[in-house]
Amino acid sequence: MSSEHTKSSLSALTLAALGIVYGDIGTSPLYAMMVVFSKEYGLELTEANIFGVVSLILWGLFVIVAVKYVTLILRASNRGEGGIMALTALALESVGKQSKPYFPLLVLGLFGAALFYGDGVITPAQTVLSAIEGLEVAAPNLKEFVVPITVLVLVGLYSVQRLGTAGIGQWFGPVMVLWFAALAIMGIHNIVKLPSILGALSPLHALGFLIAHKMGAFFALGAIVLAFTGAEALYADMGHFGSQPIRFAWFFVVFPALGLNYLGQGALLITSPSAVSNPFYQQLGAWSVYPLVGLSAVAAVVASQATISGTFSMTKQAISLGFLPRMQIIHTSAKEIGQIYIPAINWIQLIAVVAAVIHFGSAENLASAYGIAVTGTMLVTSLLTFFVIRYMWKYNLWLCVASTGFFLLIDVLLFSSNAMKFFQGGYFPLALGLFIFTLMITWKRGRSLVFSNLKKHAIPLEEFLESLFFATPHRVAGTAIFLRGEAEGVPHALLHNLSHNKILHERVIFITLHNQEIPWVPDSQRIKIRDLHNNCFQIDVFYGFKNEPDIPNALALCAPLGLHFEALETSYFISRQTIISSPGSGMAGWREALFVTMSRNARDAADFYQIPSNRVIEVGAQVEI
Repeated sequence: MSSEHTKSSLSALTLAALGIVYGDIGTSPLYAMMVVFSKEYGLELTEANIFGVVSLILWGLFVIVAVKYVTLILRASNRGEGGIMALTALALESVGKQSKPYFPLLVLGLFGAALFYGDGVITPAQTVLSAIEGLEVAAPNLKEFVVPITVLVLVGLYSVQRLGTAGIGQWFGPVMVLWFAALAIMGIHNIVKLPSILGALSPLHALGFLIAHKMGAFFALGAIVLAFTGAEALYADMGHFGSQPIRFAWFFVVFPALGLNYLGQGALLITSPSAVSNPFYQQLGAWSVYPLVGLSAVAAVVASQATISGTFSMTKQAISLGFLPRMQIIHTSAKEIGQIYIPAINWIQLIAVVAAVIHFGSAENLASAYGIAVTGTMLVTSLLTFFVIRYMWKYNLWLCVASTGFFLLIDVLLFSSNAMKFFQGGYFPLALGLFIFTLMITWKRGRSLVFSNLKKHAIPLEEFLESLFFATPHRVAGTAIFLRGEAEGVPHALLHNLSHNKILHERVIFITLHNQEIPWVPDSQRIKIRDLHNNCFQIDVFYGFKNEPDIPNALALCAPLGLHFEALETSYFISRQTIISSPGSGMAGWREALFVTMSRNARDAADFYQIPSNRVIEVGAQVEI
């Protein structure tokens, strides 16, 4: 029974992984070959070039995706979680806060995360636009309607995000099974017509293409990399499915289907060179275009949905780690804690995606913007991995240099090739990534300045309480809970309460929240209680960046340790900080102004920590930076 249950679970997770993890890379055949042989790259449509390009794609899928990500990177698990944020936290933990590489690694990881946001904008635009462009193949006069239809599809997709993916998510796996089956069938159909295309399986064709074209091949890498987009998703979604289902889905479904389709498109281009305008939609003939457009549109929506959900998850992690201000986070499923919706991110991303579609106007133009975000994140992943395997796993130095150096060389080549297209569209995700990076590094630095100021003016809590009870103030029934930062000392809210109301509650609780650089902190390790005497207690609450902050839930965990809380007898006192920018210290003036703006628009602390609004008393406090 246990064996059958395990097999059933693996099958279900593998099916789910097909729908969520492989949507992006699975839709790459829509545009990859078309872009490689577009006029921009100047590659002649010769048999040798077709063999070389197909061979490069196949071996790229093997080396970059199968070996680097599926086999190696998935081993870099941060307590079961993956992704650029989890890897950054792992790398920082491996070197320690006091080491010289700590800050550069922090900056590197933040920039990689910022590029992920750029990828999150380009992926929906590219995949949906590529799918809708199939209409041009069937009816060229519909070309002017491609962009408007794409925008309508995207607006519809983002509009239903608030409903969550629980309802439609169950269809993602079956849809992608149908998609990969279609890719394989179309590929086989064209391979049968030209079996010699199987010769592209030899790496000699890829090597010969690189040697023959030199700089031309270098530029072509900027388009060939489109076949590898979505590789980061394998690692980012490891926490949802585990590494085994992701590996199983890749080797038994995705890789074979993609390989067959790229071989089939290569065979088609040799036998019918005119199909180069859009080889994907011409694999089965005119009769299949409209059905393929429908299937491609659905697959593109699935791929986009995975990216959108990934952006929400990334944002939540960034907030927990202190890189972004608090935002409204809505849980869309009572069963799955990972299914969330962040309204601010949803609408900002929609605006950016629609702007990209309208600005670039075609999948071919968007391709120039696509690769640079993807390869930039891949490059950062390789660099961070070196520090993990060297300083955490304690592998031999030369083994670490050799293993990560090989992939780093490939990443540098791919990123450099895409960087050459900066003025053709590469500026878009880089500018977007730089903007997000600036927000994150400014928020992190600003919060650090706030903590420094609070620490400088902090009154030691235990000494204050000791002096306070020399002449005990009037105590009233109930429990007062004061939120205090790690460096705050006596909370301003307590000082104001004593100053204005001249009272102290019968029981006083100080809560300090600690965000750990790990994904999960179990309930058994969530709280630590310290008795400060006179019925005063310090409670330290620990959260990982994937945990859900919930103070009432944390208080409930105190019951087995002797502290019981009655909701109607408990009041929460929170200091609302007003940040004041002071010239001549801290950050540059414009960064301080940016931080102040972000701080003023941050979500209310009581709401974010799920404190009942009718039990909250807020007290204002000014803090200079």
